[in-house]
Amino acid sequence: MKRTLYLDCFSGISGDMTVGALCDLGAAPAKLETELRKLSLGEVRFAFERQSRQGISGTKFEVQAAASGHAHTHHAEIRERLERSGLSEFVRQRALAIFQRIAEAEAKIHGVAVAEVAFHEVGAIDSIADIVGACVALEELGQPRVIVSPLREGRGWIDCAHGRFPLPAPATLEILRGLTIEQVDENWESITPTGAAIVAEFAESLGTMPFMKIERVGYGIGTRDLPSRPNVLRAVLGEAILPNDSETDTVIEIETNLDDLSPEFTGAAIERLLALGALDVTLTPVQMKKNRPGVRLSVLCEPALEQKIVRLLLTETSAFGVRRCEKRRYKLKRRFEKVATPFGEISLKLGLLDGEVVQIAPEFESCRAAAERTGQSLRLVYQAALSAFDRKGAS
Repeated sequence: MKRTLYLDCFSGISGDMTVGALCDLGAAPAKLETELRKLSLGEVRFAFERQSRQGISGTKFEVQAAASGHAHTHHAEIRERLERSGLSEFVRQRALAIFQRIAEAEAKIHGVAVAEVAFHEVGAIDSIADIVGACVALEELGQPRVIVSPLREGRGWIDCAHGRFPLPAPATLEILRGLTIEQVDENWESITPTGAAIVAEFAESLGTMPFMKIERVGYGIGTRDLPSRPNVLRAVLGEAILPNDSETDTVIEIETNLDDLSPEFTGAAIERLLALGALDVTLTPVQMKKNRPGVRLSVLCEPALEQKIVRLLLTETSAFGVRRCEKRRYKLKRRFEKVATPFGEISLKLGLLDGEVVQIAPEFESCRAAAERTGQSLRLVYQAALSAFDRKGAS
């Protein structure tokens, strides 16, 4: 079992909501305040208050600074402040990484170098405290692996330092590049750039809550009252019941049923899907409407490739629509080794569970190259690689 933190973002996520939720789980406010004082933020008060939203009670984290407004702060200034602080290595490095993500997003949006980025909202004292506070709280909770629920954002507008923009905010979208996000028909911002950067830095995967033994549940209170749901971030801490040493991630399955695509076009589409980066492509015989025999074309891919895969299916096959779903994938830890055989050096892929090798697979291309070079059968080379690994393990 692995200690796991599940962030349920049914009302979105922000920096202050994250800190509040983690404190509600058990991270000590006094410890957070002690660590935040190391940043020399000036006359600042850190408030941890019990509040509620639509009957849900939790912790509201707020930074009350003597200086009002959202001052401009350069990325270099924030880096220097963090690097010279007495914060732990974990907190310092993760906070620096979060600010780097935000700086790179802002640099791309505004067409400037990262070093020239001047933060506005995110550079304010409260947002610096949110990011560092979240890192401190995660360290206090034992640095659990983090899984985040599917992210949803509204369709309204937001007033930023550079003007009025449609949601999701430009920085939020850029920070979440490579992750999945869905827009819902609500006219308020639910994912702030700070919240997005925390997710991008810490989340091992996005998806439903894993099979886990729950220890504690905490709620971080958001600022506004929402009409449709409690404006809180729910955090669940516990032990995820997973195969030890396994890895998990979220993959997207996209499928469509086809009854009018020629085998030549089907084969070409499969080749293009795999070349694009699909993890796997399968064809399954199915009986379709009007008693027509057909195939179900299923594609597994990383979330970042979803839109490209969908577009390819809609343009390179006869499909008029496709279906998609998210699936959690459990994987063995993987290691690669090389073994010496009478036919040359062969690469092996090893799968480990609890530190023990439970799967061995000679790499096909390595075996084929050896077979072609020596004139031996592929099967013989494959078996020689397995035998060489067995002898290596016995020695």
